[in-house]
Amino acid sequence: MPRTWRVAVIGRTGKGNYGHNLDTVWLNMDNVEIVAVADENDSGRAAAEKRLNAKAAYSDFRQMLDKEKPQIVSVADRYLDAHRDMVLACAEHGASIFLEKPMCRNLTEADEMVAACEKHHVKLAIAHQSRYSPKAARVKEMIQDGKLGDILEVRCRGKEDNRGGGQDLMVLGTHLMDLMRLFLGDSAWCHARIWQDGKLPQKGDVREGGEGMGPVLGDRIHAEYGFAGGAVGTFGTHKAKDGAGKRFGLQIFGSKGVIAMQTGSLPLTLFCADPAWLPGRGAQWQEISSNGLGKPETLKETAGLNLGNQWIAKDLIDAIEKDRPPLGSIYDGRAALEMILAVYESFRLNKAVDLPLTNRRHPLTMLG
Repeated sequence: MPRTWRVAVIGRTGKGNYGHNLDTVWLNMDNVEIVAVADENDSGRAAAEKRLNAKAAYSDFRQMLDKEKPQIVSVADRYLDAHRDMVLACAEHGASIFLEKPMCRNLTEADEMVAACEKHHVKLAIAHQSRYSPKAARVKEMIQDGKLGDILEVRCRGKEDNRGGGQDLMVLGTHLMDLMRLFLGDSAWCHARIWQDGKLPQKGDVREGGEGMGPVLGDRIHAEYGFAGGAVGTFGTHKAKDGAGKRFGLQIFGSKGVIAMQTGSLPLTLFCADPAWLPGRGAQWQEISSNGLGKPETLKETAGLNLGNQWIAKDLIDAIEKDRPPLGSIYDGRAALEMILAVYESFRLNKAVDLPLTNRRHPLTMLG
């Protein structure tokens, strides 16, 4: 008989709620029992208990962990100020974790979370849905098979909406940093420039970001990253007057062609086999499906990121059973956060910085 997993959910109505459906994903899985939900908000807790058909509900997540002893917990809220405490508590109770992105506020917290998961031998999967897309797997295969030739550069843009700049870097940049690492491996260095209202920002321009993320800076950011083989990745964001959200994604430029990829469970992904990177001159864009280049798509996206979340949840269970890292592990979440904070460390020191960072404090708390 297949094992039934005891799953609990932690949400915070009014403070990040339940993230991008990290609560309801478990309703679509046969080998899962949602034993409890925790939410400090009374009305939110009652609604979640009903929505999830949970057997119990708690205002205190620690009390829930003590009494219910779940094996897996969705730490679902988008606010980052409690991620560290929630993950540490889950790890100490022996529960593996499905964590909403970004991982946490700074590398000090991230290091504590990694140490706790290692000490208590639990797994953590981060909600980077694009990493789990079979389209991403096909892109990685094409790179490894030499379809793009030598990778020369990767260009990433954030959503560039009203969060353009520091908040975009933190909230949406985490997906793109993760994808750069998935395709190119670890970054060796970062060099970044930041602007505020067209000028070099000052210490007084540091502000508290939304969703409990801690300090952010700038309304325009350009960051460069170095990868093996001389490839360079860039991330850019600003508060766009035109096309906000339209450029969110990345382009991979190789000596033989270029791939353009958006984000999500089944993102639009295109390939042009032209070393001039000029689709339409000769070679045309070809769509990459979950089945491969030019092949029909046989999967269908579902509302609310449920398809991507299901892949993550199923992979997390498989990782626990086989004692392996999840495809998007706690180490991947920390590495993406490290690339984000390297932007501020480069700004603070006014030079390129090596990765991994020696400084584990938040650079914006250290400005002179």
